[in-house]
Formats: sequence, C-alpha cells, structure tokens
Amino acid sequence: MRIQGKEYRTIWYEDKIVKIIDQTKLPHQFLIKDLKSVKDAINAIKVMEVRGAPLIGGTAAYGIVLAIQESTEKEFINKNAKELIQSRPTAINLKWAVDRMMKKLSDIDSDQVLDIALNEAKEICDEDEKFCENIGVNGLRIIEEIYNKKKSTVNILTHCNAGWLATINWGTATSPIYHAHKKGIPVHVWIDETRPRNQGANLTSYELNEEEIPNTIIADNTGGILMQRGEVDMCIVGTDRTLSNGDVCNKIGTYLKALAAHDNNVPFYVALPSSTIDWNIKDSKDIPIEERNSEELSHVEGVDENNEVKKVLIYPKKSKAMNLAFDVTPAKYVTGLITERGVSKASSEGLKKLFK
Repeated sequence: MRIQGKEYRTIWYEDKIVKIIDQTKLPHQFLIKDLKSVKDAINAIKVMEVRGAPLIGGTAAYGIVLAIQESTEKEFINKNAKELIQSRPTAINLKWAVDRMMKKLSDIDSDQVLDIALNEAKEICDEDEKFCENIGVNGLRIIEEIYNKKKSTVNILTHCNAGWLATINWGTATSPIYHAHKKGIPVHVWIDETRPRNQGANLTSYELNEEEIPNTIIADNTGGILMQRGEVDMCIVGTDRTLSNGDVCNKIGTYLKALAAHDNNVPFYVALPSSTIDWNIKDSKDIPIEERNSEELSHVEGVDENNEVKKVLIYPKKSKAMNLAFDVTPAKYVTGLITERGVSKASSEGLKKLFK
C-alpha cells in the first residue's frame, strides 16, 4: 500500500538487516527502522514498533533469521525462539510463525540453515500478503451486496487497526474496504479511536487518508448511537486469535461493539488469515490476555504547537489504572468470518468446511 505516494510493505529484508516501519512514531513521523539482531526484533514486538497479529508473526520469523546470523548454535536459536514467543502472548500468529520456522530448520546442516530460514521467513510474509488480498476479494462481495441494495455510500465501522500496517500488506479488516474503493464503490469508514494506544486514530485513519478513502474518527463509545441512528451498514474488525469454535479474541472494546451491533441488527464480521486460527485451545477462558503497562492509559502522546512530540499525564497522580489489551467476543455475536478461503459461519462446522 502507499505512504506519501510510494508503495511499501510493512517489513522487508535488505543487506542482512530487517527493515520495519516504526509504528510508535506514526502518524506524526514516518520512520523506517533497522532491526540488526534478534534482540531488536523481540524489542520491536514488545514495545509495539510492529503490531498486529500477522505482522508480529512475520517479524518473529525474521527474528529467527537474525538469530541465525548471530549464531548457528541450536541452543542460542532455541533460547531466542522462546523469547520471541513470550514477547507478546495473545496473538497466536507469533507462536505459529516461530513454530513453523523451527520445524523447517530441524535437522538442517549449519551451512544451509541461514538460506533456508531466510526463504521460509520470506514465504511466511508473501503468504500473508496473498491471504490478506484474498480476504479482500471475499469481503468485497459482502460490501457489494450492501451497495447494490442501498445504492449509496456504504458506512463501515472498524475497531483498532486491522489495516495493512497490522499485516504485511492489504490488511485484514481493511482489505475488503480497499478492494471496494478500487472498484469504485463509495465507502466511508467510522474509525474507533481505540484507547489506550489509539491505533484507530493514529494508524487506520492515517493509512486510509494515504489511499484517499473517506473516514471519520470517533470515540470508542460512539459506535452504539451511530448504529441506533442507522448510520452503520456493517462492522469489520480483525482478530489476534480466533478459536476453532468461532470465538474471537481482539483488541479491548471489540466485544462491546459486537453487542451493540447485535442489538441493532448490524452485521458484524471478523477478517482473518488462517494463521490466526487457534485449533488447540477449546475454551476462550484459556486464551492468555495480555495486561500492558498502565502508563499507556494514564499518559497520552501528541504534537504540541512547536510540532514536537510530547507525552503528558492525564490522570490524578495517585490513581491506579488497569490496562487489559484484549477481550473475547463469543461466536454467537459474529455474523461471519472472512478468511482467505471464503466466508464462513463463526462455528466449528463453518471453519471445518473451509479448512478440512
């Protein structure tokens, strides 16, 4: 996708260095950062210089490559593989990518291991880009159906950032939107600000602006009244982990949006590549829910009148804060799962039809 008129992916490998777009600097600064070691990759995931389940997976895959460049000793690679998995526990793509890399590298001679690792990391990223493009093609049909009935702008509400910045390219929730826009279907996107890190305001709106797609940022609690007024035709969100029964773990606040959509008969779709499906955990209570630093809630970052980025405290100094990063939306509130293989019901039966 484009930034300042130039095509980019979110991550790429060049001269033994992994290049990323530092998302902690957006939207105020566009900065390409070098990851030169596996520790750099682990830190980039932890501090959310990269974020979004598919991109975290791609970064972890390249993290294994960086580890091998430092040492081909199996003990060193295994140790850093475990640290990569632990860097953010909720998004299943991270563990999926590391496990896939390690399986590929098992019983490989040390003189071949780097080339094989690099090819596999590239394959993981190329695959995700294709999957996200296919998600867009499959989700486009849903938007087309609404447009053909309505014959006017399709209003879509999304939460957090499930755009191309969260993947390798295209995005998950945004991919159908990009495909609709390219086809000439008028779309407008309601973007949840998504406290506390404001990924909707800072990232989703930023990338839609670059693609010249109309969008409006709203406070997280505004979606309900917009649905009551009939100003939302559908919701599309991403997911960090979806269970085989259709339960969806995503950015905190997704569950409340699903409840509002259900109460107002607004279709609520979740877009995801198959790498985000957890086929092992059967009960959503067993999903590890990341609790992040409370400072993400108590402080906000922005640009002052001198165009300098500043962080300021907005809470009383003595107040405590709790910062859970994700919640779970039960399958019964999900209209459908938009995957690279098609749209399925949010159920074991629905997913098994697509992924035999």
